[in-house]
Amino acid sequence: MSAWMKNSLIASLLAVTAGTYCPPSLGDEAQDQLPDMGTAAGTTLSIGQEIQMGDFYVRQLRAGSPLINDPVLVTYINHLGGILVAHAHSVNFPFHFYIVQNDELNAFAFFGGNVVIHSALFRYTDNESQLASVLAHEISHVTQRHLARAMEEQKRNSPLTWAGALGSVLLALANPQAGMAALSGTLAGTQQGILSFSQANEQEADRIGIQVLQRSGFDPQAMPDFLQKLSDNARYSSAPPEMLLTHPLPLTRLADIRNRANQMKHLVLDSSQEFYLAKARILAMYGTNNSESNENVNANTVINEWERGNTRQQIAAKYGTAIMFYQAKKYDAARRTLQPLLAKQPGNVWFVDLMTDIDLGAQQAPQAISRIEALVKGQDYTANPVLLLNLANAYVQAKRNEDAVHILNRYTYNYPDDSNGWNLLAQANAGLGLRDQELAAQAETLALNGQLDQAIRALSNASSLVHLGSLQQARYDARIDQLRQMQERFKPYQKS
Repeated sequence: MSAWMKNSLIASLLAVTAGTYCPPSLGDEAQDQLPDMGTAAGTTLSIGQEIQMGDFYVRQLRAGSPLINDPVLVTYINHLGGILVAHAHSVNFPFHFYIVQNDELNAFAFFGGNVVIHSALFRYTDNESQLASVLAHEISHVTQRHLARAMEEQKRNSPLTWAGALGSVLLALANPQAGMAALSGTLAGTQQGILSFSQANEQEADRIGIQVLQRSGFDPQAMPDFLQKLSDNARYSSAPPEMLLTHPLPLTRLADIRNRANQMKHLVLDSSQEFYLAKARILAMYGTNNSESNENVNANTVINEWERGNTRQQIAAKYGTAIMFYQAKKYDAARRTLQPLLAKQPGNVWFVDLMTDIDLGAQQAPQAISRIEALVKGQDYTANPVLLLNLANAYVQAKRNEDAVHILNRYTYNYPDDSNGWNLLAQANAGLGLRDQELAAQAETLALNGQLDQAIRALSNASSLVHLGSLQQARYDARIDQLRQMQERFKPYQKS
């Protein structure tokens, strides 16, 4: 199976269960304002159930897919997504946005306000409004509760059948053959009806999404522009697999959304500095030169173009160049390239994060510590989380483990879903010889990855290492009880 066919099939399967951002399909409604249908599926699946299912599948996604757990990129994509969510209607969930390292174009949303994009979107989007249009589309799948409404439409299927389908799709991101095999067994005999419903979901997500995009201050023309780009790319690809025949690529959906965009005010916007820095970081740190791609956009290509661009692009070009020097372990060259940017913007977390990596790579942890301590002085735990993580990492590398633990105990309390904090805390405790606390921190990372049995074993070992009846033992045992309760809640979603 070719790379395009494999990705297209996975994209189609995602459209079955989650409503992916895919090339144009059928559409025939004309209203700009759609009725609020986001709560129509409450009789099948409650908001609480969706959040619980979302929690389960996020843990599976962390364990099985190459998520980019890069603090500056995670902060950026959640900030951008947050702007859009703030201008969306019928928001019933706390949204979370994730980036999967994958060179194939894709994005999808699933239960509980979880939105996932592939890193390739940074490569293919020309500006921030186009990237925002993808997020707005996926946010609209969530606010309109398309998965729950699909359950309501397909009454003969139980929620567990749909849960298994989504789990298979997420598995397909990491292991396409296993995921597709699992999905074919889950949805046998019901695919046609589900696909038909999915087409309506795509239309609705376009129309709700472009309104969210406009209200958020982005250019509404970006949505049809990006759809046009997808459609143009599809023309040069090989024939799609048979399952995609139920998702044809006529121009009706594209024409519909273009017509709607033309009725909105066109905004001539430059992308934010953060968008350019994020794109440079993705390309230089997480991109590959895929020779099979019709648009082989790599870091060198973009940097050469940006060097002749506007001020923001020129800054991002220098930043991307510094990253490539760092990746090649040419630390002196990386420092020389980045230092002028950092001198002008000493508090810029993108530059501070990279310079910290350069310092640590060059075995100059004290220099990194001095720089970051000066930035967070007087802020304690209210400082930017990226700065706190960088400082803790520098402390660990400098073997100042007590200082690291001081920061990380509070950091993991404020950001319990960030495995970066738990991993650093485990390292710092190991450096102090605190084996029980090292195991406890490792257990939290295991739990975030859905490995609850292993997390419980780690905590049980930690409990056995402390004094019988101590407060620390009581804490470990209480956490074990919480994880066991979580296991019970997650049992209905486990694949047989």
